[in-house]
Amino acid sequence: MGDLVVEVHVPLTKSTELEEGEYAFPWIDDISEFVASLDEMPKYDGATMHDDPEEWEGHYLFFVSGASEDALLRAANDISQMSGVPVGTFAMVTDSGASTYGEGTRVELG
Repeated sequence: MGDLVVEVHVPLTKSTELEEGEYAFPWIDDISEFVASLDEMPKYDGATMHDDPEEWEGHYLFFVSGASEDALLRAANDISQMSGVPVGTFAMVTDSGASTYGEGTRVELG
């Protein structure tokens, strides 16, 4: 068994508040910045970005680790509540030894 990891699964849904020609998924950058700065926010007890985001089965996945399950799920829930993040975001509690994404315990967010 590896280290505790929470995968945040965000439906790969285009933003509805776009001007013509704008990037369709601005929330990806917003979440990436948030996850990259987790270790600077005491609220998340040292949580960090575990790996680079990945597109997988119609979702964009963000990975957080380095803290307790409660702290990691708190970060995941806060991600789900960010402006522009698509409805239907959920978390998977897993570990770094998982053979594929989506293994573990599903946690509904929001």
